[in-house]
Amino acid sequence: MNRLMHIPQLRGYGFVIDPMTEADFEPLYAAASDPVIWAGHPARTRHKRDVFGPYFEFLLEKEGAVTIRDIGGRVVGCSKYYEPPEVPGGIAIGYSFLTVDHWGGASNRAVKALMLDFAFQDWDQVWFHIDPSNIRSQKATAKLGARHVDSQSLDLGNGPTMWMRLVLLKDVWNNMG
Repeated sequence: MNRLMHIPQLRGYGFVIDPMTEADFEPLYAAASDPVIWAGHPARTRHKRDVFGPYFEFLLEKEGAVTIRDIGGRVVGCSKYYEPPEVPGGIAIGYSFLTVDHWGGASNRAVKALMLDFAFQDWDQVWFHIDPSNIRSQKATAKLGARHVDSQSLDLGNGPTMWMRLVLLKDVWNNMG
């Protein structure tokens, strides 16, 4: 995971992804303050400042969190690389959100393409953990070529919870073209 301490700026497909800093709180909160973003998500009240604050602090407590901006510089979401607890030495991508104006098009794929291309420089598989009730994330991750492996109770930082585990193999990603 040492490579995650040195995430470079990732740029392409109309987006710029930078390592998250404390200075990103206000623009990220502004992006996250739309309740529609969280309506189908397990954290339905994350649009509230008192709920978003601990989420932001959690993202920053270890390396790997990134802030996503559109090419004009507006913050449109965030994500995080992290080590899956059940795959020591592996890599996962999660804790992601995008503003509603980036739903339903090519944005999720574009952002994940930048992140996956970086991850696949050092790993042959990338893991995703998705809450079983989060249908939007399940569909978006499946469109990337990830396959559902199983569901497990895992502690990803907030106590043991049931998570769907999906994996995307480097060869599958490379053949998705």
